[in-house]
Amino acid sequence: MIMAATVFMGACTQESQQKTEQQAPLIGRPEVKVPNGVMTPEILQSLARVSGAQLSPDGTKVLYGVTFMSIEQNKGNRELFVVDIDGSNKKQITHTPQSEQNAVWIKGGEQIAFLLGGQIWVMNADGSNRRQVSDYAGGINEFLLSPDETQVLFHSDIQYAKKVTDVYPDLPKASGRMIDDLMYKHWDEWVETIPHPYVAPISWTGTMGEAKDLLEGEPYEAPMKPHNGIEDFAWSPDGKLIAYACRKKTGVAYTLSTNSDIYIYNVETKETRNLTEGMMGYDTQPAFSPDGRMIAWVSQERDGYESDKHRLFVADLSTGEKTYLTSDFDYNADSPTWHPNSQAIGFICAREGLNHIWGISLNKELMQITKGQYDYTSMHTSAGKLIATRQSMMKPTEVFVIDPSTGEATEISFENKAIYDQLTTGESVARWIKTTDGKEMLTWVIYPPNFDPNKKYPALLYCVGGPQNMISQGFSYRWNFQIMAANDYIIVAPNRRGLPGFGQEWLEQISGDYGGQNMKDYFSAIDELAKEPYVDETRLGAVGASYGGFSVYWLAGNHNKRFKAFVAHAGMFNMEQQYLETEEMWFANWDMGGPYWEKDNKIAQRTYANSPHRFVDKWDTPILVTHGELDYRVPISHGLAAFNAAKLRGIPAEMLVYPDENHWILSPQNGVQFQRVFFGWLDRWLKE
Repeated sequence: MIMAATVFMGACTQESQQKTEQQAPLIGRPEVKVPNGVMTPEILQSLARVSGAQLSPDGTKVLYGVTFMSIEQNKGNRELFVVDIDGSNKKQITHTPQSEQNAVWIKGGEQIAFLLGGQIWVMNADGSNRRQVSDYAGGINEFLLSPDETQVLFHSDIQYAKKVTDVYPDLPKASGRMIDDLMYKHWDEWVETIPHPYVAPISWTGTMGEAKDLLEGEPYEAPMKPHNGIEDFAWSPDGKLIAYACRKKTGVAYTLSTNSDIYIYNVETKETRNLTEGMMGYDTQPAFSPDGRMIAWVSQERDGYESDKHRLFVADLSTGEKTYLTSDFDYNADSPTWHPNSQAIGFICAREGLNHIWGISLNKELMQITKGQYDYTSMHTSAGKLIATRQSMMKPTEVFVIDPSTGEATEISFENKAIYDQLTTGESVARWIKTTDGKEMLTWVIYPPNFDPNKKYPALLYCVGGPQNMISQGFSYRWNFQIMAANDYIIVAPNRRGLPGFGQEWLEQISGDYGGQNMKDYFSAIDELAKEPYVDETRLGAVGASYGGFSVYWLAGNHNKRFKAFVAHAGMFNMEQQYLETEEMWFANWDMGGPYWEKDNKIAQRTYANSPHRFVDKWDTPILVTHGELDYRVPISHGLAAFNAAKLRGIPAEMLVYPDENHWILSPQNGVQFQRVFFGWLDRWLKE
């Protein structure tokens, strides 16, 4: 009776939600006027967000998605577009209040399959004749079709944690979580479900058949939360094999290890084998060669080091022989994509502050395909054609056609042209600055629109998170350099020690040296720019999130009066607290050196001695603290403690807490509020 009532109430809730969605105005492209050419928080939220570009099988058309945001409705809606590869005949083929996701061409380009409401649908290439073809009770997160389109591989969430009623059936309203092992929370969720991969037959004139769980009876997740997705699955060209990445560990073992493997599942025999047994780091992103003889994947060498080099490997499926393709290349390789001849692989590489498309042959000959001050974020090939999505610090993602022989890129989507035609943008310039130990450090300097070198501007030091995240030409909807520059700030964004793209030595230096050389790098960058006649050295601020928030907290106690204002979001404040409150212990053990109770562990003790909370006695500068209550990666206790410390010290301080946000700030209205509070605080202390 209780179950029946619950189902009935759930159905009513679902019907009510659908009715509300149908009554609300359809979220589409907003009409935006920019009377003075200046970026505002509202304009930033109004930008179209392009993703999922797919070439048609004959290489003549491109399918992609665009998410439009509504500040009023406080959410987004994703629609699908089709455009000829020369940029002509662009058409929006969906107009619904529910977002269409995971869209792919089928039937030689005559139809499109996509996800809607957790189920697979199909429609004609012009958007007509929509029809649902799956009705999977657990809902589908993402899917990947077999090459002949008769089978579908998808992942769906299964119950992992025990429910109260599993143990105490007579307590249906009890809410206590019963926990007996680690990894009970992860990033922004209590781990109550995990994704499992399934394979099922599918008919485009009928329905999807019975699904087989590839991990049936196993308590492991595939894809791996929170950041991995369908890119960790692959079909062999003949549809007989499925490759998937999985870390087959739970509890404490899961929290301590990054050792995932590539597994090969035989669809016919139902047998599974481990392709990468003995390879101890992350193994992800499998890709079968077109001739079916080989498989490529991205591999990291060391267990527990999540920022280890992304190495490109290939294996011969018949012999098992493995080849480390990028052994002579000191940079990461991601998103492997085979050339049709099965003799070369394209990949995206982070190098010297830029993400570009590269290629490598099976005999290790390297070639950079794209160039310029941009970031390429994805690529797709078909019928000898290449398309990619590209962004920069100044402009969000758009779709481009690439000439592989020259690297020339031609935009075809222009989803944000109407807005950018009205905006006056600043310039981002790469500048190499000498560090205290004599190295050269790439620092991006972003200038305000209509920059006047005869004026003096306040400047912001941007402290990047990660800590191992290269500052490239990425476009952010939170830490957006364009809107900072539009508010008449000069932005100083150093690629300090500990970032990929500058060789392994540069990357690895930060581990065990929090508060060390990377902080000296920050001082080198801001001190050098402060010498410029157009920078007012009396009006400097520092801002950052996550490890960038740690950096701001650390700088607050060690900056020797360089800065006049700080903003820290989701920052680590007390490193002893962080060690026991975070969830991915492999990260804490590798980067922090280990637990604080190991008194003979010199690396760990150096980390805790450099914890920002130990320097609060030297705080003397106004600080804004922001944090999300759903942040389980860096729990909100850090933000509360930092704010309380500032107030108790008599330091001007404000705090912005989001009860419904995690490590990021995702909803449109919260995003607008964040920008208003952010600039209100900085303007108060850095502008006359």
